[in-house]
Amino acid sequence: MKAKSLMIQGTGSSVGKSLIVTALCRIFHQDGFRVAPFKSQNMALNSFITKEGLEMGRAQVAQAEAARKEPDVNMNPILLKPTVDVNCQVIVKGKVYKNMSAKEYCDFKPYLREVVAESYRKLAMDNDIVVIEGAGSPAEINLREGDIVNMGMAEIADAPVILVGDIDKGGVFASLTGTMLLLNHAERRRIKGVLINKFRGDVEILKPGIYELERIIKRPNLGVVPYMDVRIDDEDGSHDRLGFKSGAEHKIDVKVIRLPHISNFTDFNPLECQEDVALNYVAFSNEIGEPDVLIIPGSKNTLADLQFIRNRGIDKKIFEVHRKGGIIIGICGGFQMLGKEIHDPYHVESDLEYCNGLGLIDGKTIFSRDKVTTQVKARINVNIGPFEGLQGVEVEGYEIHMGETVIDAEVSPLALITERLEDEVYIPDGAVSDNGRVFGTYIHGIFDNMVFTRAFLNNIRKNKGWDPLEIETKSYREIKDREYDRLAEIVRESVDMDSIYKIIGLY
Repeated sequence: MKAKSLMIQGTGSSVGKSLIVTALCRIFHQDGFRVAPFKSQNMALNSFITKEGLEMGRAQVAQAEAARKEPDVNMNPILLKPTVDVNCQVIVKGKVYKNMSAKEYCDFKPYLREVVAESYRKLAMDNDIVVIEGAGSPAEINLREGDIVNMGMAEIADAPVILVGDIDKGGVFASLTGTMLLLNHAERRRIKGVLINKFRGDVEILKPGIYELERIIKRPNLGVVPYMDVRIDDEDGSHDRLGFKSGAEHKIDVKVIRLPHISNFTDFNPLECQEDVALNYVAFSNEIGEPDVLIIPGSKNTLADLQFIRNRGIDKKIFEVHRKGGIIIGICGGFQMLGKEIHDPYHVESDLEYCNGLGLIDGKTIFSRDKVTTQVKARINVNIGPFEGLQGVEVEGYEIHMGETVIDAEVSPLALITERLEDEVYIPDGAVSDNGRVFGTYIHGIFDNMVFTRAFLNNIRKNKGWDPLEIETKSYREIKDREYDRLAEIVRESVDMDSIYKIIGLY
């Protein structure tokens, strides 16, 4: 039987569409339905690699996990990864197609309509419900022609639509009403109700406004969802958690450099949820202080972000933290920056062919035209400093990078990759300094491995003269799964699920 569909659209970006879709995926799963998420086109630097080695948006991975489904590239057939202000790397069905300007992409969209429709049909054949997420706002009338992500997608799936507004931003009644006003007659007919999201306060005070809103737009309000502090992987770097939060007293102080092109910052969510860690994202040298750990994260534009680090004097703080005994970590692009040299012979990222790295690791990176996208398993290769007692511990994650890093023969790799795309291999990964206080890796998700992470943090505690902490769970997936249940409980209590099932056509 072909699946029923429901589409969640919003009055703008970051109103909480992804979180609502994630919650509904878990609720429908709890209620016994086979459910899958879908977003035809996603623009984000946070991505994930499937078991098949295909790249997709991280938000749809979280939604798939909430639905207890294996992430499938059909859930996000088009992924756009910004490289510079007007250009994007266009990824189609998990593979890099090419870099395009905004105009080139608009001209390309008619071809993508069938790609999107085919992916949706595949999901619809294997599920009872497909929950579709829009992007931005359907009221962006300059983008109406050729649309494949909002009302154009609703038309492809013949999906009813629920419109979400963010009251935390202010002006939620105006944004919901204005969005309805800018839709044409056929589009308005698809809107079956609205949700008010991120509310803080007493709902009773809101009710007069809700009654007036319903009278004006002639659509029911299906619920008021409270502002939620749930640890669900984010779609992009605009989330509040990438801001600076004060307070690292009696905790391991971890700072992550907030690069302009930061990617896969979800790598650090497992650290953030540790009770003895205070993790902050910093964009200025004076915010760094004297952390125990300073992380250079992944980047979609390594050369530009390395220049950013130098322009702001952050490089000098990195060297200072290193001299004072702090641990310096580079993940993916950050690992590339730690080396002595970066070469870009094919101008993958810029017009530069060569750039000096930070020189904290004796190695060089050479960019290539092809992107490495693979899931991996590996074993830690060293037994020094913060890795004491960790040699042989298994970790797993995924790689997304252009080019390779070659380290000097005297430098130890951090890990040995034992499995790639389920094939047995023997490949060195990353690099570690002689004292273990500088290291880099290409493995995204390395901190998801809680045995590794807790032992790593306990070694830092030992160095500070603190007692070790016991590991609470061996799997970060268990932590995330509990959060999905908590999210679903909050949303179920806040919205009229009976009306939503009627809108879908199941009751």
